[in-house]
Parts: sequence; structure tokens; C-alpha cells
Amino acid sequence: MAVSTYRRLVRNRIIREAEGYLELLMACPSRLELEPASRDRVAQRALDALQRLDESERHTAYVRYLQGLAYRSMDRYHDAIPPLRDSAELDPEDTHALLALGWCYKRIGRLNLAIEALQEALAVDENQAIVHYNLACYWSLAGNPAVALEHLATSLQIDPKYRELAELERDFDPIRHHPEFRDLTSVAV
Repeated sequence: MAVSTYRRLVRNRIIREAEGYLELLMACPSRLELEPASRDRVAQRALDALQRLDESERHTAYVRYLQGLAYRSMDRYHDAIPPLRDSAELDPEDTHALLALGWCYKRIGRLNLAIEALQEALAVDENQAIVHYNLACYWSLAGNPAVALEHLATSLQIDPKYRELAELERDFDPIRHHPEFRDLTSVAV
């Protein structure tokens, strides 16, 4: 077996290992069911696995994305931002890193940057319901009901399942009593 083939197999196994740890975290119905210490140990194992990659392999868009997800899983949002930003810059056509980046920015109180990240995602693919839904949340929190409702309406047109989520989403508390919000989230009988 050639060295490059062997190294590729090792790299793929390491990446699958890290993905497996992160899947364990995501598979729980609620992240809150895991004790933070247990959750952090699993996420740290993903980071440790990725650290075994060669230096050049650690700086690919996907590996940086996985690193960002691991930090995000540990609620280390400030630490998650650099790898997620790197991932988005290395692969500008992939919206996953931008979504995760927006998530982290929101949680550190930087709604303007969260909105900016998701606007970048919309420029790549304007037909993702989750991007519109999250933008609706962020604009609601930012105090712009008109833009929030526009994005919520678009997300519901793309994927109606977000209607149920919107009814429970606390980010919509600032606009919950707005007539258009009630019209969008009510189900016609």
C-alpha cells in the first residue's frame, strides 16, 4: 500500500472518529440531558482525535468545521468562532459553518454578526428554511419585527414544520403578539 493511500485511510478514520463523537452529542434528544462534564469529555475526544491529523490536514474546511462544532457543543462559543470562520472562508459554498457561526455569535450577544453570517448563507443558498428561520429569530431579538416576519414567512413557505417550532421559540417573544406572527403560526382548520 502506498504511503499516500495509507495516510488517506488514517485521515478518514480519524475524521470518522471525530464525527462519531459529535454524533453522540447530537443524537441526544436534548443536549441538556447530558451532564456538562460528560458532554465536554465527548466533545474533547473529538478535538483530540482531530489533533492527531497532520498539520496540513487540520486546516481543511471540514476539519475546521468539526473543531468549531466540538467547541460549540461545549458552549465555548468564543473558541468555536475562529474554526467556523475559517471553514466558511475555505469553503464559501457550504452554509453549515455559517449557520453554526451565527448560532455562536447569537450566544455571545453579537446579533449583528449572527445576522451577517446568515446573510452570507442566504447569498449562497436562499432556499434553506433553517437559514430564514434563524434570521427571523435574530431579527426578532434585534427589534425588527418586519424583517423577522418576512424571514419567518419564507421559512414556513419552504418548510411548514417550522410553524410548530415558532410557537415554542422564545426568540419570538418580542413579536409573539404581532398580528402577522399569529397569522403565520396559526393553523387553519
